[in-house]
Amino acid sequence: MLWLILAFSGGNVPDTHPIKENKINGADILLQVAREQGLDRCPVLYTQQETVTYGDLDRRSCQYGQALRALGIEAQDRVLLLVDDRPEMYYTYLGAMKIGAVPVALNLRISAKELAFIIADSDCTAIVIDLDYFELCQSACTGLKAAPIVVGSTGVMGDVKCLDALAASESGNLTSVLLDPDAMALWMYTSGTTGTSKGAVHVLNSIKDVGRYLGPIYGVGPGDKIFCSSKLFFAFSLGHVFLAALRLGAAVILHTGWPSPEAIADVVERHCPDVMFSVPTMYRGLLSEGHAANSGFQSIRHFISAGEHLPTRVFDEWHAVTGVPILAGIGATETLMMFIANYPETFHSGATGTPLPGTDVRLQSDDGAVIDQAGIPGVLWVRSNSLAIGYWRQSDKTAAVFKNGWYCTGDVFVRDQDGQYFYQARDDDMLKVSGQWVSPQEIDECVLQSPGVSEAATIGVENDQGLIRLMLCLITEDPDVDRQELQAELTKRMTGNLSVYKCPRRFIYLDEMPKTATGKIQRFKLRQIAADQTGQST
Repeated sequence: MLWLILAFSGGNVPDTHPIKENKINGADILLQVAREQGLDRCPVLYTQQETVTYGDLDRRSCQYGQALRALGIEAQDRVLLLVDDRPEMYYTYLGAMKIGAVPVALNLRISAKELAFIIADSDCTAIVIDLDYFELCQSACTGLKAAPIVVGSTGVMGDVKCLDALAASESGNLTSVLLDPDAMALWMYTSGTTGTSKGAVHVLNSIKDVGRYLGPIYGVGPGDKIFCSSKLFFAFSLGHVFLAALRLGAAVILHTGWPSPEAIADVVERHCPDVMFSVPTMYRGLLSEGHAANSGFQSIRHFISAGEHLPTRVFDEWHAVTGVPILAGIGATETLMMFIANYPETFHSGATGTPLPGTDVRLQSDDGAVIDQAGIPGVLWVRSNSLAIGYWRQSDKTAAVFKNGWYCTGDVFVRDQDGQYFYQARDDDMLKVSGQWVSPQEIDECVLQSPGVSEAATIGVENDQGLIRLMLCLITEDPDVDRQELQAELTKRMTGNLSVYKCPRRFIYLDEMPKTATGKIQRFKLRQIAADQTGQST
């Protein structure tokens, strides 16, 4: 895999090297529109405490870049970030890019074990942390052969230096390090629904057209304010309210702290975003707590959803309350941006949407054949300029899903006659019952139409005869509901809308669903829970 080795070969690139036409810098790419259109005095970041302009952002990023360099960080060195959604996150991320380093934003709810793995796996030179993560970082670094430089984003604790203080004494001007387009720009670690951690590597070329649909399709540009309820370390948020927003010259609203419906509603009321990004779980929470009817939500131009399938019930209720549809879509850490989504003029309840500009998609059968007919499920493959080049140090997993410029998403879709794509399941979640394929998503969608059900997930568990039997895991709206009565109502609903072999006969009641940090249900954990409760194998 020579291409992968060459792409990963970073080096010591000083900022005084002769400028070559084909060499570029990630921060320069992102700030290009702001510079060309003279947006220096225009807001780029809104927080509860301050408003940051594009001129401020450029100056502070230069200072942070020089402070990082003074700590010994060089081009293509990895810099891990455990920093909440504050301006300092932007300064550090762009500052690292300016000196050619590779920023890696990490899950703010990461465990010490997971952090230790990423520190060792990435061979990072430094980790920038909010001081709330000092003890976590200490624990993760214990026993490591080569611990990284640890620096606080703001504040001082013991011998840990403060990056903000170091940057304050640096110049606001910095000549950006120029690198080849296939040099590393940024990484994102994905843990997905299987729990396997992989470092997805994105190169400089992959961030050139991050605004390819947010501008032309959703109308985002200078003067617009956009907001994402998800934290910046998520690909959904990083791609849109960091990379694409800067690339388009728009402004971003930031929220510090873990999101809750009440906190998100407060941000919306205070800052009045033009476009909002969120996940179905949050939209559901805003509805159930009555916030969706607030005046702030009535002025939002577009609501965009990704991260998990958007239930029809949530779509319908949101549309009825706000008068504006939620435009569902899907993306991945490996694609950086969404690849399929609903358009403002052609949205379809229940559909994930149609391919976005700059993206090619295709469905493939188990034997690798391309599926051209409508109505036949297949695994979705994606090709776009923002595709990662692979997983760091995981050549087998890279080879399995990155092939000839295409990426296998592992998601099963069906395309209808109108070209709309409908999500079915992960390819390893599709179930064969009585010799016929079953989509858990179809069953879940049917069950969620019941007002008594808050969340639902269908799984398959092998019985003693080696046959797959369906089980329905659910969370009820009322924890004291008459389960026998509810089960009868749900069975009637399913048998009236689904084929008989698609109707689970076993119900498992839960207090909460096991989910990833991005809100995706971990069905492999549900299968283990079901096996423990029923005494059957997984």
